[in-house]
Amino acid sequence: MEFKNNKPIYQQIVDFCFSKILTREWRAEERVVSVRELSTQLAVNSRTVMKAYEYLQAEDIIYPERGMGFYLAKDAVKKVMKIQKKEFFDNQLADVFLNMELLGISIDEVIERYNKLKNSSS
Repeated sequence: MEFKNNKPIYQQIVDFCFSKILTREWRAEERVVSVRELSTQLAVNSRTVMKAYEYLQAEDIIYPERGMGFYLAKDAVKKVMKIQKKEFFDNQLADVFLNMELLGISIDEVIERYNKLKNSSS
């Protein structure tokens, strides 16, 4: 994982975990990678991973099992989607619309391109 400069590292780790959850690599009610394992895998301090896991726990996406580690909540995918959708609409979409305005791209062009991409991947 390559870290970007615009977000704190722990938040980038949260995004990494979100990706694992949304792609179903991490499955509901199964044990997730330990803090130590993930810190080694990502070459970051274990305290930074723990901060990311504390965030995920506060959002009820993961939960601890005493002496066993962390497990993915049953409705984790739904919760992650809700958080990511809010992030998309609050932050990313505004940037997309600004770029569309600067480049003279109409919403109709975007819809046309979206439909082509959607149809070609089906």
